Amino acid sequence: MAEGLSAVARTGRHAAHVTAATAAGFYPALHLLDRPVAGIYALFTPIAFGILSPLPGAGRERAGTVLRAVPAAAVLVALGTVLAVGTWPAVAGMLAVGFALAFGSACGPRTAGAAPGLQLFYILACFPPYEPGTLPQRLVGLAVGGALLALAEAVFFPDAPGPSYRTRIAGALDLAARAASGVVRGQGPDPETAARLGAAGRELRLSRLPAGARPTGAGRTDRALAQAGAAARRLLDQLALLAGHGPAPGDTASAELLRGVAASCTETAAALRRGRRRRAGRVLAGPQLLEELVADFLRARAGVPAPRAVLVRRSTVLTAAVSAVTVRTAASLALGGRERLYGLPREQFWYAAEGPARLLAVRVRGNLTRRSVVFQNALRTALGLALARLVAGSLDLSHGFWVLLAVLTLGRTTAGATWSAVRAAAAGTLAGAFAAGLLIVGAGGSSDVYAALLVPMMLVAFTLGPLGGPAWGQGLFTLVVATAFAQIAPVTWRLAEARLVDVLTGSAIGLLCGLLAWPAGARAEIRYAMSALLRAAAPVVRATARAVTEGSGGSGTGSGKDGTGESTAPDRVPGGPGSPSPGVRLTLHRLRIAEAAYAQYRTEPAPDTADAARDWLAVLDHGSRTLVGAYWLPRTDGMPGLPPEARRWAREAAEEVAAATVRAAGFPPEGVRVRPASLPPEVAERVPAPLLAPLTDVEVWLRALARDLEAGSPPRPKS
Repeated sequence: MAEGLSAVARTGRHAAHVTAATAAGFYPALHLLDRPVAGIYALFTPIAFGILSPLPGAGRERAGTVLRAVPAAAVLVALGTVLAVGTWPAVAGMLAVGFALAFGSACGPRTAGAAPGLQLFYILACFPPYEPGTLPQRLVGLAVGGALLALAEAVFFPDAPGPSYRTRIAGALDLAARAASGVVRGQGPDPETAARLGAAGRELRLSRLPAGARPTGAGRTDRALAQAGAAARRLLDQLALLAGHGPAPGDTASAELLRGVAASCTETAAALRRGRRRRAGRVLAGPQLLEELVADFLRARAGVPAPRAVLVRRSTVLTAAVSAVTVRTAASLALGGRERLYGLPREQFWYAAEGPARLLAVRVRGNLTRRSVVFQNALRTALGLALARLVAGSLDLSHGFWVLLAVLTLGRTTAGATWSAVRAAAAGTLAGAFAAGLLIVGAGGSSDVYAALLVPMMLVAFTLGPLGGPAWGQGLFTLVVATAFAQIAPVTWRLAEARLVDVLTGSAIGLLCGLLAWPAGARAEIRYAMSALLRAAAPVVRATARAVTEGSGGSGTGSGKDGTGESTAPDRVPGGPGSPSPGVRLTLHRLRIAEAAYAQYRTEPAPDTADAARDWLAVLDHGSRTLVGAYWLPRTDGMPGLPPEARRWAREAAEEVAAATVRAAGFPPEGVRVRPASLPPEVAERVPAPLLAPLTDVEVWLRALARDLEAGSPPRPKS
């Protein structure tokens, strides 16, 4: 109940922002200056950026986004004004603009949020009459409306900023620091702490955040925050395992490393909360100290024989330390740090030395594939808008831009969701048109009545529309546009009729495009994307295990990619140490595509199928963990002195997990359950102490991959 009231209050406050900005621009332009064209753009600019565009962030952040978007909107208004000379030029422009703006969602949440509003400015300008002389009025109205909305958001009605992803990571790291310290001084298993760590890790999932607050941008900061969050989740999971098993008395090497992990987490959390970006290298120094502790730990565990349970625990401690190093490095990069990453896998942080233009180009090229849901959505939107512009222009529909607005607002990523929105919108528009017709008949030509009704009508529409769904939104917006246009020129009840016809026409076009272009949305694409990720990861599992036990150098390493298949690292000697692996490059590319499909999948209604029971995030974790092993598992010089039986065990265990990964790519109904064989005790006894620890690292890593595969399988039916 409290959450519902809070949502109503937030929506009502935002409606007040938009209404105030709209009224402050529309009334003076129309009634004082007699500039109806400027008034229309002053009316629609706050609506475009305040209602149609789900801009992320608090008031001041949204205000900044609006001010940055106004110049782009001005370009689109000018382009639409020029191309309104004919239907076909306007259609061609709509196709290009529609695709470019929709595809821009790959660049980050702010671009994605502003895209629908930007589409509206081209739509408004590209319709007849062809009057290039009105362009100055259009641009003035746009500038005034944008400035008033920014003032309303940032100055007169500022919202308090909500918790950012950066602060969520900081809170998780504080918990990790306490847990690491608790493991060091603990007396036994602590299932309560393990449960808290697991819950904190789930809160770091991007699906728990509003779409606009997710660090999904193409820039260095968002990439680093996303990587820090993923590494923090792994760290929490690894500490949960340690807390669940309790301490190992006398394991001073692990205790010392865990103290370093706790100290690093505390300092990283403090730096993330401060959030300073200038001279961030001084705010958060690099992970060199923790790296030195890891090196000391590796030397210490290699020199003294230890029981198997201690070896397994030490491998878990090592993976936790690796995750802490990753979190600290990524957090430093997110805060603006640019220090050289000495000793770290450059491929893991490939974006650190790249400029914004290069990072944007990598993201764009990575999504220029028909398997990208971003590409699919952009193409569907562009075709729908272009077809709507052609129909509206060819049939000479009155207020034809409402046809395109219906396509823009009612289109969904699945045909089923589009049909649901269209049905509700049709009912709402019919009711709104009937009410608008009664209003026009009752008020007649009295513009004072319409002027008095517009503000309260906008408040109601902009409050109840977002809360009530397409039916309320379309119905109330019909009343808003009727009262607004009735002040610009004399109208009759046929305005409501035109609104109804246009919305129904746009709904039909949007539904047709939804049926013909990827009607299943991400629900169909996610299977292919996850399958491709698993198939790409399987060879990396084999290569990484071979790199540890047979000294094959960097066969498990690779250069960082973002869906391009093109290395961002410098050329290296083929086959030499650290040479990039095509398998790792492909796995990272598949991981990026699968992440985008999963992000959209979470926004779509879940179907009642077996796929809905799968934990797709566990599949993503499997791909990510495969890459972490390829980057971080200690390489050897071939392990001279390693018994052949031990090499055979490593090869067979890796093959077992790789084969299970390939089986999982087919999504068998019964799922995949794999238990890689443990290193036989009789074989372990013949392995020299310095070589037994790396073998244990491989074993722990393979078991973690097996757990991910099992978690990604549908639950077993109850007997």
